[in-house]
Amino acid sequence: MSHLPQISEAEFEVMKVLWGYAPINTNEVTEKLIQTTDWNPKTIHTLLKRLVQKGAATYTKESRVFIYTPLIKEEDYLEKENSHFLNRFYHGSISGMVTNYMNSNHISDGDLDELKKLLFKEHHEES
Repeated sequence: MSHLPQISEAEFEVMKVLWGYAPINTNEVTEKLIQTTDWNPKTIHTLLKRLVQKGAATYTKESRVFIYTPLIKEEDYLEKENSHFLNRFYHGSISGMVTNYMNSNHISDGDLDELKKLLFKEHHEES
């Protein structure tokens, strides 16, 4: 899909359920989100309707049950969001982002070790 819709934080939580479990019916979506949020079922139904209106999800009706499926891929959406974040806050520079996190003490030693492993792995794969 070339045009990815803009979705809110709450809609993103619903999309995570759709990406993880689709095809999934309304009651199953509601059950999963009630475990991780303080939303009531009506709120969840409204969020599902919005996602359908935005073109992020679709549904089929089987007897009296609505079955939801995402129309956008999780990887595509996350790539768009990551790119938007980098461009907005760091002018597209991932090194600027990492430097900022390192200087603000928001990065743990474990995170640094993981970054080193990733960079070292990438470097050796190119050699």
